[in-house]
Amino acid sequence: MQSQFQAAGQATQDVLLQQNKVLRNTYMLLALSMVPTVAGAIIGVQMGFSLFPGSPMLSFLVFMGIAFGFIWGIQRTKESGMGVALLLGFTFFMGLMLSGILRAALGFSNGGMLIATAAGGTGAIFFTLAGIATVTKKDFSFLGKFLFVGLVILILASLANIFFAVPAMALTISAVAVLIFSGYILYDISRIVTGGETNYISATLSVYLDIYNLFINLLNLLMLLSGRRD
Repeated sequence: MQSQFQAAGQATQDVLLQQNKVLRNTYMLLALSMVPTVAGAIIGVQMGFSLFPGSPMLSFLVFMGIAFGFIWGIQRTKESGMGVALLLGFTFFMGLMLSGILRAALGFSNGGMLIATAAGGTGAIFFTLAGIATVTKKDFSFLGKFLFVGLVILILASLANIFFAVPAMALTISAVAVLIFSGYILYDISRIVTGGETNYISATLSVYLDIYNLFINLLNLLMLLSGRRD
């Protein structure tokens, strides 16, 4: 009986060590992924990068095609070093795509402050929610269905607003997106902590997309509410 308890205790300890290892590797790769993101953003701003400036819908479709191609490749190779290489390539591409909203922000007289505030707010939200998920070790998987439904509605509303370009709708979309992607941070970190996600590359991809979208929508909110042209 004692040996059975010891075996069970050892198995539990091994699981906890594995979960901590995935979480640690995820944070390390996430930090590394910010380097090509920043590099891509700087290059994109300097070059005035844009896929198809005259066609927002075509730009969106091409962007989604490239992004999903990267995501498919990362998921297929997540058990090897190629997965890391593809992830870093993907984050560079996402940095390039980030340059559009950064140029828009820099068009305001307080653009630099808006970008810094959005970055600081994103960091504060991430560390707070990641801390809650890590310390409490609560299972937030119940949020998954609600977040997914919210995300689908958000995408449809965003596509509609490409044509209608209603400022009030854009403000609402960004505000809701901040809530949804904040929820996804809690959900994705919780999955790592509770053992629902065991691969650090796919875990990094999920958390990276949460942070990326949170930053974009925070920045968009700040531009709509606090951007100054003078």
